[in-house]
Amino acid sequence: MNALLITATDTESGKTVLTTALAAYWQKYCSARSLGIMKPIQSGIGDREWYQRLFTLEQSAEEITPLYFKAPLAPPIAAARENRRVDLAVVWQAFTALCQRRDFVLVEALGGLGSPVTDELTVADLAGDWHLPTVLVVPVRLGAIAQAVANVALARQARVNLVGIVLNCVQSRTEEEIANWTPANLIQSLTNIPILGCLPYLENPADLDQLAQIASDLDLERLLAFAKI
Repeated sequence: MNALLITATDTESGKTVLTTALAAYWQKYCSARSLGIMKPIQSGIGDREWYQRLFTLEQSAEEITPLYFKAPLAPPIAAARENRRVDLAVVWQAFTALCQRRDFVLVEALGGLGSPVTDELTVADLAGDWHLPTVLVVPVRLGAIAQAVANVALARQARVNLVGIVLNCVQSRTEEEIANWTPANLIQSLTNIPILGCLPYLENPADLDQLAQIASDLDLERLLAFAKI
């Protein structure tokens, strides 16, 4: 599949940073091939507006985010407030149409892997059902090892094609803190999922040149192998 789902252990973990970095890399080094970005479901103002500001995507707001709810809450709760439902058929149709028009599509999930999409389904269920190659972002902080192990277990239960883990410094971290809180060898040993790299803390997350550079420091060969770059 010519798409990659970017999810995380929870909210504010770095999904948007990784998605933006990969888009910046693609824009700089793969510009001959077309890129699409999708935030399938969004509650409140946020990522859709961010991508519209940073990139020239030639996508309408609805093509980026097929389902939008006003309240910054979990989709089933936000939808209920508007007397609506989370219609995944709309999302699937928009996603498949975008994949047909673009060489590669980056899909940023909502919340974490266990976040509810509907009253019955989580992000993990959606990733498994739609057979989406998925990367898991794990924030560098105390407790990250347990979060990584638990989320990989959830991914396996939902039959998610988890291609790797990317660590992310949500705050400025020392090399010692990174090594102690997110030891790559230990996480790989416990999960049997490769660590593809670690994103540094960014003072300016809108610096596309810097983002492209940090993306190039990841194991892109493994991360994007299915995109046939």
